Amino acid sequence: HIITETNKRNIPLMPSVYTLTFSPCIDKSTSVPTLQPEKKLRCSNPVLEPGGGGINVARALKHLGHPATAVFPSGGYTGQHFNQLLREENIPSLIIPTISETRENIIVYDESGGQQYRFGMPGSPLTDMEWKACLQTLEEAPALDYIVASGSLPPGVPDDVFARLSLIARKKSAKLIVDTSGEALRHAVDEGLYMIKPNLGELSKLAGREELHTGDVVNIARSIIEKGRIELALVSMGAAGAMLVTRAEACILTPPPVIRKSTVGAGDSMVAGMIAGLIQFADPILAARYAVACGTAATLNPGTQLCRKADADRLYTQVMVANM
Repeated sequence: HIITETNKRNIPLMPSVYTLTFSPCIDKSTSVPTLQPEKKLRCSNPVLEPGGGGINVARALKHLGHPATAVFPSGGYTGQHFNQLLREENIPSLIIPTISETRENIIVYDESGGQQYRFGMPGSPLTDMEWKACLQTLEEAPALDYIVASGSLPPGVPDDVFARLSLIARKKSAKLIVDTSGEALRHAVDEGLYMIKPNLGELSKLAGREELHTGDVVNIARSIIEKGRIELALVSMGAAGAMLVTRAEACILTPPPVIRKSTVGAGDSMVAGMIAGLIQFADPILAARYAVACGTAATLNPGTQLCRKADADRLYTQVMVANM
């Protein structure tokens, strides 16, 4: 049984962008004057937000003016709360009820040291019926332009699940974007998809190397593109920006220096920015420029807040693009 969440007017929204998150979570953010062991620490009022890779992409896309439907499993009391948080943000959702409780993560900011501590709880296990229902939901969805599969895989979900999703995307003539790591990413690349967004560490593991230098990125990414039937590789490099690699061209995109308050959600904001850019510009380089602007915009906000459109639009003109 699939639960469909709609907009406030109770009219189902069927946008062309769908996100898939196998391990959603509630992100609880708080701060303490100083982080000390064996002490009772007085926390600030917590901020609760729905999180997880694809969930954050859908939320960021909403901020950017491009609504997306979020597909995800949810269960237990925390799942009900999670669903309500998304409902409050008016995110269209297709929810697969689960036996397991939806997980919660904790983010604590140490005011004395200006450091952020992120505590990620284990993913809630999914049964075969539950994760297969996630794929079936997308297979039965109306016409799709983009499918974004993002985040880690919880226990019970096979490593080749995104490869299976690739077959569905091909059948639906949808562009599949995968943002994950490890064996799940390797299986997806082997099957073929539209875009991957690895960081340098994930790209080096995908290439079977201990480490990867910046000068190696283009050749390694292009070899993966040609082998795996991938069109785009957007390689994130943190504060240094990103590299976009295709079969025909490559460029490095460098954001302006900013005062970063949090890096939580920056990668998801980058993915959302790439999709919004592709919809708006159609040109991958311009889209990647907007993606970097969105990723950078997310770092301007504390806690788990995502990018704001006004910040992304302002930063877009300041992102430098250099061909490689």
